[in-house]
Amino acid sequence: MSLSLTKHAMPEQEPKVRARNFDEVTLGYSKETAMAEAERCLNCKKPLCRQGCPVEIDIPAFISHVKEGKFEEALTEIKSVNSLPAVCGRVCPQEEQCEKHCILAKRGESVAIGRLERFVADYSMGQGETIQPIEYAPDAQKVAIIGSGPAGLAAAGDLAKFGYQVTIFEALHTAGGVLSYGIPEFRLPKDKIVKTEIDNLCKIGVKIEVNSVVGKLVTIDELMEEEGFDSVFIATGAGLPHFMRIPGENLNGVYAANEFLTRCNLMKAYKFPNHATPLHVGKNVAVVGGGNVAMDAARTALRLGAEHVYIVYRRSEAELPARLEEVHHAKDEGIDFKLLNNPVAVVGDEQGWVKGLKCIQMELGEPDASGRRRPVAIEGSEFELAVDTVVIAIGQGPNPLVQSTTPGLETNKHGNIIADEETGATSKPGVFAGGDIVTGAATVILAMGAGKKAAVAIDQYLKEKRA
Repeated sequence: MSLSLTKHAMPEQEPKVRARNFDEVTLGYSKETAMAEAERCLNCKKPLCRQGCPVEIDIPAFISHVKEGKFEEALTEIKSVNSLPAVCGRVCPQEEQCEKHCILAKRGESVAIGRLERFVADYSMGQGETIQPIEYAPDAQKVAIIGSGPAGLAAAGDLAKFGYQVTIFEALHTAGGVLSYGIPEFRLPKDKIVKTEIDNLCKIGVKIEVNSVVGKLVTIDELMEEEGFDSVFIATGAGLPHFMRIPGENLNGVYAANEFLTRCNLMKAYKFPNHATPLHVGKNVAVVGGGNVAMDAARTALRLGAEHVYIVYRRSEAELPARLEEVHHAKDEGIDFKLLNNPVAVVGDEQGWVKGLKCIQMELGEPDASGRRRPVAIEGSEFELAVDTVVIAIGQGPNPLVQSTTPGLETNKHGNIIADEETGATSKPGVFAGGDIVTGAATVILAMGAGKKAAVAIDQYLKEKRA
């Protein structure tokens, strides 16, 4: 049998159907398809795919188990380094990480590593995965983790396995960070996937305290000096939205993407009035930006009843930072891409509501610091897009609360915490940081990688402290 140079297709809901529901778009591999896809793996002597994995999964090993139908063994292999495989299998940009380095990608399509990881995790959930709680030593040292997003959860899982008593402090009423409030239900189911993965961490002994705003209710110094925590890991992410600072951004009907997605995902506005969070979405919606968050906001608006949704992005399609899969899904669902256009003002009516988005056409000039060609405005090309809702999705920065209430914690000019790239160590002894609060907004898996590195460093620090 000749080796296929194309991946096995992932079953999906039909675009016209899924554009009006919040059920998961991609439906996952069957057992037979997963085993067939695993057969494509060459089991290289020098597996380059591992180089692209921020949490260092032994990819050929777990795929070999899938090939043989040993799915529990495959999960054990993945979970030895990755506490959230069902999440990573769905939202990690594998095409820019592990799959990018796959030898098959030189001649055709890489092995579908992400899809196989998702299959293994989902299969085990369906079989009723058994979780063994950890028996902690009576004098086990205590670690506090601030934030329950990907970095915090990854660090918590590893630190618990190392034998530490871990408590996560989460500001919101539900754990998960961006997994719960940012990524839509149709890409990452909350009860089925996120809650199950977090519950599994709790079963091994991780404690989570929600509605706990560190910096308001308690400071980091108080956690260490009064509450008995031996070390702290800050993983508060990047939840402060950026705006364009153009006229009209304060009009009714203008949202930051964070607010828009949080209301819909975490506060279940998509189930209104059965849930008590309304979310105004007009007939015509413009989403400003070209990243994954912009795609999520646009596709969410469509599902909330918008008749026409635009993506307004100042560069061309080649420069879109969103995953190709997300762009493809958005187009299939009918999202209208207004590329090489940049907003200059939001236009309002006499009642203070949005009635349009004034844009100017752009052309690409020389590359800028990011390596992408710099957009340049075309003089006299302004036009108005008739919309009644605008969502700004141009990135986000660090919330300053923890930094401003922690003396001795150094930050950079953007407000991000300065931490060692390999260990997460900050300027404050015993305090570590990782994920978006250090790097700025990045991916789930990179945040998890930072959490895992910090866990190792905290383990080393606490061993030396006890010695």
